[in-house]
Amino acid sequence: MPKFPVPSDAPVNVDTLLPIVVGAHPRAEKHDRPLAAALRDEIARRIARRFPGQPGGDHAPLEPLVITDVWYLNDQSLRACPCVCIGSPGVNALSAYLGDKLPSAYVIDDTLMVQLDPELTELTCCCWGTNAAATAGAIRAFCDKYLDAFLDAAVRAGAV
Repeated sequence: MPKFPVPSDAPVNVDTLLPIVVGAHPRAEKHDRPLAAALRDEIARRIARRFPGQPGGDHAPLEPLVITDVWYLNDQSLRACPCVCIGSPGVNALSAYLGDKLPSAYVIDDTLMVQLDPELTELTCCCWGTNAAATAGAIRAFCDKYLDAFLDAAVRAGAV
């Protein structure tokens, strides 16, 4: 029998939460959730590097957590958190909602898009593509071009 990690029973602290929102759709579960988990791990690594005195747990300035659009859209307290949305509007209701509300920061026509406020006053980002590989490309572009500034802005804003 494989060994399974024992998760923490610590409560979710909305004050430090950084939701990574995927659709509650079979295609999103199959393709977007693994990408969101990889992004979560990258965010955790960067947080540990950027804020070395706070290795995790209750003292970390941000806690990335992969959640579904259903939970996010139905929990008012989560909408005050900075968030990253993963997946196309066809499989993620939050992406569909944000489609005409966030500016496009990085686009490869007919392939992928990163949407976010370039001034980072609105701490919401949406990364998606026309297929799983393109969505992965959007997430890579977000990480390469915007993630560090996004994390810094989230901590500075006290939105966490």
